[in-house]
Amino acid sequence: MIPGAFTYHRPSSVAEAVAILVSHGDEARPLSGGHSLIPMMKLRMAAPEHLVDLGGIADLKGISDDGGTITIRAMTTQHELIASDLLASKLPIIRETSLLIADPQIRYVGTLGGNVANGDPGNDMPALMQCLNATYVLTGPDGEREVPARDFYEAAYFTALAPEEILTAVRIPVPPAGHGYAYEKLKRKVGDYATAAAAVVLTLEGGRVSFCSIALTNVADTPLFAQEAGEILAGSTLDTATVDRAVAAAEAITEPASDGRGPAEYRTKMAGVMLKRALAKAATRATS
Repeated sequence: MIPGAFTYHRPSSVAEAVAILVSHGDEARPLSGGHSLIPMMKLRMAAPEHLVDLGGIADLKGISDDGGTITIRAMTTQHELIASDLLASKLPIIRETSLLIADPQIRYVGTLGGNVANGDPGNDMPALMQCLNATYVLTGPDGEREVPARDFYEAAYFTALAPEEILTAVRIPVPPAGHGYAYEKLKRKVGDYATAAAAVVLTLEGGRVSFCSIALTNVADTPLFAQEAGEILAGSTLDTATVDRAVAAAEAITEPASDGRGPAEYRTKMAGVMLKRALAKAATRATS
């Protein structure tokens, strides 16, 4: 439970951090909150020779409203997401999700960038970012590029992030006023990863669904954007038969592992249960 030896770096700018990553290549890893990387280092599942702490970079903190898009910089903590009045008014599902992550001690240090960047299939924010159609800003030696959250995750702990790049910000289009939302998470105990979880954002017009976005957490090697399930619900009144078809479509794309949280079949069914709960809650919060 003791990490291997490494050299610690604490740059004061993104450019300096990128230069360190370029200099050391695969031997270097950026450190955000550290709640995924440090345990892996203790278990010797990760052994970077250079650890690049991003905590001293002021430009990586903060939340801003850019006119229809909310930008959250990568080192913004879960606690800061929970406390943000801007997010509470425009993207309340982020606060709801952050409150279900681990415990207060971890949320004071854990960051949005760290949660979404490392490809841990158990993290909650990646599926939420897919549900919200977020875009990640990746900064490297050639400047910035943007990758949609729905295209970012390739396999467990494998993403579109290059070794010399840092995820510096998340850009999220603001859903329409009056949208419904919910993040429902089943876990064994406080602080645990999800057995299964579902994120839903929807809008209603005249009692019918005009738009629905769905994503699932920890029931595959990557977060899952359940596009077909959302399309099935579009135009419906969320009647039981249509909801059941959408849930079946969402369950069909899951590939959970059998582990201490339960057998694969159970986790798939719990994803469906979480989705039903999220749809019901989102509908009660939406205004036509």
